[in-house]
Amino acid sequence: MKTNPLREAQPYPVEHALRKIGANLRTARLRRGITIEEAAAKIGTGPRLVTEAEHGKPNLGISVYAALLWLYDLLAPLEDLANPLKDEQGLILASRREPTRARRSRGLNNDF
Repeated sequence: MKTNPLREAQPYPVEHALRKIGANLRTARLRRGITIEEAAAKIGTGPRLVTEAEHGKPNLGISVYAALLWLYDLLAPLEDLANPLKDEQGLILASRREPTRARRSRGLNNDF
């Protein structure tokens, strides 16, 4: 069976972002005076997964990251990550496909 190449090595921007998120989660936990064990118990997982999240491990499920964000009351920005209204490139591409002129209607048909 083939393995996912992302499990072996991520693009550098992805790896960097995950490490930064992990460091931010650790800072949030420490500022709240929560131990790794307490955080794990509150989100229903083991301490190993909390530690891995704080190290930005790429093979960790997003649910662990999301649960930690929820625990630290930082979940709202996650909900807005892929907001289509803020996707500038996607909006530009979509606007190119929109018709540039209106077409004449073929008339209404009352045949239901």
